[in-house]
Amino acid sequence: MPVRQPDRSWAEPERGLVLAVLSPGADGADELAELEELARTAGVEPSGRVVQHRRMPDARTYVGKGKLEELKQMYGEAGAEVLIVDDELSPPQQRTLENALQARVVDRTQLILDIFAQHAVTAEGKLQVELAQLEYNLPRMRGMWQHLERLGGGVGTRGPGESQLETDRRIARRRVVLLRERLRKLSSQRDVRRKERRRTETPTVALAGYTNAGKSTLLNALTDAGVSVRDRLFETLDPTTRGFDHEGRRYLVTDTVGFVRRLPHQLVEGFAATLEETLVADLVLHVVDGSASEQQLVEQIAAVDSVLREIGATDLPVELVVNKIDAVDTLGRRRLTNRYPDALQISALTGEGLEELRARVAERFGERFERVRLLLPYEEGGRLNELYALGAPIDEREDTAEGVLVVARLPRRELRRYAPYLVADSEPEQRRKAK
Repeated sequence: MPVRQPDRSWAEPERGLVLAVLSPGADGADELAELEELARTAGVEPSGRVVQHRRMPDARTYVGKGKLEELKQMYGEAGAEVLIVDDELSPPQQRTLENALQARVVDRTQLILDIFAQHAVTAEGKLQVELAQLEYNLPRMRGMWQHLERLGGGVGTRGPGESQLETDRRIARRRVVLLRERLRKLSSQRDVRRKERRRTETPTVALAGYTNAGKSTLLNALTDAGVSVRDRLFETLDPTTRGFDHEGRRYLVTDTVGFVRRLPHQLVEGFAATLEETLVADLVLHVVDGSASEQQLVEQIAAVDSVLREIGATDLPVELVVNKIDAVDTLGRRRLTNRYPDALQISALTGEGLEELRARVAERFGERFERVRLLLPYEEGGRLNELYALGAPIDEREDTAEGVLVVARLPRRELRRYAPYLVADSEPEQRRKAK
């Protein structure tokens, strides 16, 4: 069964020492800024840093032997309660550090999983977090039961005498299978909703971007969604879809989970159900934080592009949107324009640029619809109901002696079906396309 996560909103933060092995020449301050922010989001206040520059982490101890002794001393001096490591540790590395410090050691993946566990709200989000945690912990169970390893396996150890380690592994694997099946059923339910959206030709837009880039604030500004926009990493885990209207046409916008550098593979897999909302969108708005430094912006865009490649979303059309422009001065705006000339600059907080963004989205889908004049006989009133069911915007409607005269924007693929009702003064081009 999943472990219920405690509410830490009121608790005093733990003190944590941050550790990283960086390549020679790397700037520790820049590299560890994100990890420290992740730690704060998880309820840990960084009390110090330990950085070692070397080509590769040590396979057993993570840091070199000399640095390990220095780490033990600094851990005590910092009064830390937990060691936070900016890497995914192997089970031997984690055990070595825990034994050396006689303290809890949390790697980057565990830290992000902990944040996800705190922020998951819906049943699906909680299932995804549990799946990711189980898949992370399965290969590490051996270290959790070292006192039982002597039981081993084979003759004489099965049945009632089976080791607790193997029992727990078996239970965990069964739970993984069960969770995958539950998530598959939820995914099937979403497929039904997507098919309905495709039937009505409703354009769908996915918001993707680095965590805390302001995607949820943008969703609220565009659609009045009312989703949480607290200033913390991974505030939004569950996809939220809302709609907005522009010039009589409906558009759906989906907010998805934010990305970070080196997003753990378990999370990409576990949150496939959430990330697939990006895959089925007609357009991706890649939202970036315009107030970030130039280096941060480059790294964050690269991190998002990397995850989009991993989930197979590289073929989707993408629009870059520079958010938080209200926090950028005139010179900074000019630099952003020069660096990203095709990107829209907006502020989801103040509303600046939002009308231009809506117009840009509408322009992307402009060729999907054709403006037509239709005369629908009264005896075929069902055709008018079908027209409304398609979601086709009705710009004009007039009841005449012959029937209902409407001016509508019809999905192009429906032109053939409505060709008999096109009135004589419709554009010749419309009739040609309908044949």
